[in-house]
Amino acid sequence: MTVSDWYGEGFPHIWLPYTQMKTVTPPLAVSHTRGSRIVLADGRELIDGIASWWTACHGYSHPHIRAAVSSQLDLMPHVMFGGLVHKPALTLAARLAKMLPGDLDRVFFTDSGSVAVEVALKMATQYWLNQGVHNRHTFVAFKGGYHGDTIAAMAVSDPDEGMHALFGGLLPKHQIVDLPRDEKSIAAFDTFLAQNAETLAGIIVEPLVQGAGGMLFHDSAVLQLIRAAADRHDLLLICDEIFTGFARTGTMFACDAAGIVPDILTLSKALTGGTMALAATVARPKVFDAFWSDNAQHALMHGPTFMANPLACAAANASLDLFDLEPRLAQAMAISEKLEAGLAPCRDIKGVKDVRVKGAIGVVELNRIDNLNDLKRRFVEAGVWVRPFNSIVYLTPALTMSDDDLDTLTTTIVKVLGKA
Repeated sequence: MTVSDWYGEGFPHIWLPYTQMKTVTPPLAVSHTRGSRIVLADGRELIDGIASWWTACHGYSHPHIRAAVSSQLDLMPHVMFGGLVHKPALTLAARLAKMLPGDLDRVFFTDSGSVAVEVALKMATQYWLNQGVHNRHTFVAFKGGYHGDTIAAMAVSDPDEGMHALFGGLLPKHQIVDLPRDEKSIAAFDTFLAQNAETLAGIIVEPLVQGAGGMLFHDSAVLQLIRAAADRHDLLLICDEIFTGFARTGTMFACDAAGIVPDILTLSKALTGGTMALAATVARPKVFDAFWSDNAQHALMHGPTFMANPLACAAANASLDLFDLEPRLAQAMAISEKLEAGLAPCRDIKGVKDVRVKGAIGVVELNRIDNLNDLKRRFVEAGVWVRPFNSIVYLTPALTMSDDDLDTLTTTIVKVLGKA
């Protein structure tokens, strides 16, 4: 069977993400996955350097997660979460509350990261409304930030970021400012909050790493400063850990590295080990208490149809088992060391602007990439799946990736960029 036969009649009916369909190079047809490998329909194998947008933290098709999902499928694939609950969701909520920083303990399940952010913003806004405060409905977010592709999530992402620039006229207006990194930006940030606090509902930040905005790093001191500023000006702090959660930055959650507790935290991506769609918005008692009322209108009026899907919750519980039973944090730090060593030669390549590593994230930033499609093709020809964007070539491998596969990834990046 040829790859074109494998496509069958389906491809003319597919609309791909972030893709100009008129000029697109046909996507690679995938037959199956295993471990850290993507097996194509033509038999080629690619080492996956980005773990399917950072989700497959345990590698693909981990037998423990697969068994948990299969067992749950026999019992109950889905049931509405309105007026009903089930054990997989109850167990998962309790486990997340136990492992998350501080007193984050009230879990609202959704089915995607963008929706988890939407719920967080809605939750923070209603927190004030339920207390009779009606003018706090604007958020502070940061340049370089990305929080998703739905309307409210786009509105708190960097407005100059390419994916969202078209929609400026559609989006609610929020305050996008510089991260407080140095004396000047710290002073500007505090002055801005002092002048605008009475109209602000909260602050949203990706802790330690701004992912899709350019894999931009900041240190723990920045988070500590933002947390202190939120407290000083009586603002809720939302930490978007959809990318950074579950050991990606070297600690279980990025907030752990800074020793801070946000008022609301969002999770997705690696929550189910890349197996099923699931997300969560988790709040502290301070936030939940504002909804605890005899007034029915004070309830959080949100409810995705597939929220707390039992199959997804079973996958997430199995994923958390693996964090308990297998040395994921140690593996993340070992990957960090390998990325540091393996990507270091890129610093000597003409056109490379920066090489940086944080936890199991390795980034090579170029001055520019003239032909993204050609660069992607070169990586595939070399047997690796690396998906550069803008001027960034990055690795976010499965935490279980072997040393040999990781060496192949970093060596290939050095060779391909050197030739390019």
